Amino acid sequence: MQAYQSGLPILSMIASFQDTDDGLEHQLDMPAGLPQPEDLPSAAQALNGVEHPAATFWANHRPFDGRHVGSPVYFAVEDERVAHQAVWVKTVEALPDDENLHRAALAYASDYSILESVFRRHGVAWATPGLKAASLDHAMWWHRFHRVDDWLLYTQESPSARGGRGLALGRIWSRDGTLVASVAQEGMIRVPAGH
Repeated sequence: MQAYQSGLPILSMIASFQDTDDGLEHQLDMPAGLPQPEDLPSAAQALNGVEHPAATFWANHRPFDGRHVGSPVYFAVEDERVAHQAVWVKTVEALPDDENLHRAALAYASDYSILESVFRRHGVAWATPGLKAASLDHAMWWHRFHRVDDWLLYTQESPSARGGRGLALGRIWSRDGTLVASVAQEGMIRVPAGH
């Protein structure tokens, strides 16, 4: 599938589908000991009082609530500079009982914060003057169904960054530890010289 904007291709997509079959089954274990989403500030709370259109939109108008385990990287990288992070996510409102709608919404949300694992490693915040970032390649595998209007833990890590690009890998878990999906994304990340 190709998507165009102003006559230029902006997206190429390849999708494959499978009916559920019997077979081998295993999964990695979800990280243990992380705080629950109710114990973390929402994006609206983290951005409260910030007078900027982007902050207002992120805090009040996105369809997903995202709660960072540790400090978010909106304005500064306050925690240790590591190439991993975890974010609890769920839709702000309940969704209908349509599994494909939940899968599509999860694909949408999977792009929100995955490049932050690259940012965090290098002390780059979203508010870094001159930062330019964009998704380039995004791949996603749905392993098991789970509703996205219930909390999901999105763990993210970056194994490599070089030449204005960063690779990030993600795993999305249900609260009970079921691995719901895996994500891989390469992004363009350009920061001003001397950062």
